Amino acid sequence: MTIGLSQFKNIKTEFVRKSIHFLIALSPVLAVRDRFFTLVILMAGILLYLYFEMMRLRGHTIPLISSLTVQASRQRDEGKLVLGPVTLGLGALFSLAFFPPQIAAIAVYALAFGDGFASLVGKPFGRIRPAFLLGKSIEGSLACFTAVFIASWKVSGSLPVTLTAAFTATLIEALPLEDFDNIAIPLTVALAVSLVNFT
Repeated sequence: MTIGLSQFKNIKTEFVRKSIHFLIALSPVLAVRDRFFTLVILMAGILLYLYFEMMRLRGHTIPLISSLTVQASRQRDEGKLVLGPVTLGLGALFSLAFFPPQIAAIAVYALAFGDGFASLVGKPFGRIRPAFLLGKSIEGSLACFTAVFIASWKVSGSLPVTLTAAFTATLIEALPLEDFDNIAIPLTVALAVSLVNFT
């Protein structure tokens, strides 16, 4: 299978984007040590990023941040504020602020690994794209389900919780929510898991 220049650029962009996604998985680990400090760090990171983005859009270059933002931006983001890191931070922030630690961890891991692997597998390797997945691929959805299943099992050790988290994340990830899936995935997963008897 040969990869064209355009496809290679898209894969590189997704890799940069999802590397940032994976980093958000550190937030539940930090929250175990100090939840308040982790929430402050997330809020500060969101606000600082927004400031840097405003500066970038006005033509100022912020070392490292500006180039990373451009590398991680998709075609639809050109000339606009790149919203992904904001919604990513908010998804983790809301999960850690409003849910108990184990549920919040499952929600954030669903966001980090479920959404992350869905794109990394689905974009370059996804071939089966049925209409009901609205442009997403079976391969990407399976990657999402598997990643969330493993992460949820590691946290909960409960099959009902694990299946609920994996099915919910896969369903929401398949919706055409663009960057807002970063908020929808963790919050929906957290709510769904909250309804299951957590053992």
